[in-house]
Amino acid sequence: MTTRLTVLATGGTIAGIAGNAIAQDYRAGEIGIEEYLERVGGLGLEAELSGHQIANIDSADIGPQVWNPLHRATMEALNDPDCSGVIVTHGTDTLEETAFLLDLTLPSNKPVVVVGAMRPADAVGYDGLRNFANAVRVACDANAAGRGTLVVMGDRVFAARDVRKVRTRGSEAFRGFPRESIALVTPGTLEWFGAPWGDRKEARLAWCDALPEVPVVYVHAGQNADAVKCQLGENIRGVVVAGVGEGNMPEPVRQALIQVAASGVAVVRASRADEGLVDREPEDDANSFVAARALNPQKARILLQLLLASGETDPAALQRAFDGR
Repeated sequence: MTTRLTVLATGGTIAGIAGNAIAQDYRAGEIGIEEYLERVGGLGLEAELSGHQIANIDSADIGPQVWNPLHRATMEALNDPDCSGVIVTHGTDTLEETAFLLDLTLPSNKPVVVVGAMRPADAVGYDGLRNFANAVRVACDANAAGRGTLVVMGDRVFAARDVRKVRTRGSEAFRGFPRESIALVTPGTLEWFGAPWGDRKEARLAWCDALPEVPVVYVHAGQNADAVKCQLGENIRGVVVAGVGEGNMPEPVRQALIQVAASGVAVVRASRADEGLVDREPEDDANSFVAARALNPQKARILLQLLLASGETDPAALQRAFDGR
């Protein structure tokens, strides 16, 4: 029986054009989904692909204006009994945020795979076709269901909660933390590490078309309270701190954020370090702070936005969500 997959395109480098095979600069989001599917049509992929263009932009510009129609289109595809899974083509700069957002707000009874490329389509060593073929291999596999939204890059499969971009260039630009890749994939093979985690008929968190404003404060040496206030702005409902080390911050910054938390704004401590846990500290209770645990600042922001949109403001309940409970 033919596996039918829906491909939702948002642009990015995977659909980019440089105009020169060795040029360093390029234009993201130049190839439309119909042309792209024509290009992959000769690869002999074991799936019937239908495509929809959600956007065709650089992923640095992606936000709710793309996330809202992308989520709706993904849900429509997942609810279609003839559709076996969804592939989302995406730029790599914010790929991890979109993937995590979908992971939190979609059921996991069918595979959803987000894929990108580090080189434009006319560059020497274009990785997009192989990555896409790998994504098709994953989306066609019954064992991909029950693992949440997945990311395929560089012959590796990552869980959306773990994946992060760690390099500005090169085809091996993504890594996972705390779990590394959860599978190895080629266009013809797929090897999972561990069993599926179980189908979710319902999403973990409800979708929200209008996410609340949550800035990220980047901590640096010598930072003072005035610098924090300049970054916060007005009408915020939460703030994520990209702290040093294990979510630490200069004392003037801490005192400023204690006042912010006292006003009812949720404050989450994350780390600007690439890997490592931000554990809850004894003074977090007194300060009404939340520890981001394994989530980096950009993912902590996504989770906090969804939690606040659902009406959750209690620091203890927010902490349980960040703990994965």
